[in-house]
Amino acid sequence: MKTVGIVIALEAEARALTPRKLRLGVVENLEGVRVHICGMGMAAAAAAAQALAEAGVEALAMYGVAGALDPELASGALLCPREVLDQNGERYATDAGWRRRLGAGLGNLVLRDEALLTVSAPLLTPQSKADARRDYKAAAVDMESAAVADVARALGLPFLALRAIADSAQDSIPVPLAGAIDSWGRAQALNMAAALLLHPTLIPRLPHLAATMNRASAALRRATQAAGIGLAFDH
Repeated sequence: MKTVGIVIALEAEARALTPRKLRLGVVENLEGVRVHICGMGMAAAAAAAQALAEAGVEALAMYGVAGALDPELASGALLCPREVLDQNGERYATDAGWRRRLGAGLGNLVLRDEALLTVSAPLLTPQSKADARRDYKAAAVDMESAAVADVARALGLPFLALRAIADSAQDSIPVPLAGAIDSWGRAQALNMAAALLLHPTLIPRLPHLAATMNRASAALRRATQAAGIGLAFDH
């Protein structure tokens, strides 16, 4: 059986893959799959992909949540893009056979395949998302996939991205809240408390933001349970 390496940015995303608590920033062996929870951003994702390759994996996948750019893409939708692109216009095709196997393994779950854009800084407003949709024609956005795809291309490894949509194209993510989480996606208690004290109008928005993440995590969990932890690479 071939070994798949899975890059995950956030600790919360990893909980959709497995209930086991994984260490951050290192390669973990999980039921024959190697996983690296790297933190947000392209540099961290590229380093994780390289570490997985050095650990001997034969394919690379990016796994987690994304934000919608397409206004019709709802929270909880699953996306396995045909291609990933970055803000410089570089395009990376995902492995077509792997995508087909994943889709077949998901049964009744719907898997979208439109393009995924990777950006260097989060898109926090509906306007910034609309601008990215206009400029790049992508359906969703993340901050890591193109970096992993670039490593996979350089090493000649098959690449796949599986993303579940969290925030919709119409959702905004308040800057004070975004600044209160660390690179692993964990809320920093003092920073979060300060943000809410300074901006109490944000408090009623917390349940909606939590619900979008919960829907995305549930979709990822269902996909993993259906296709297997190796995301159907070897099926």
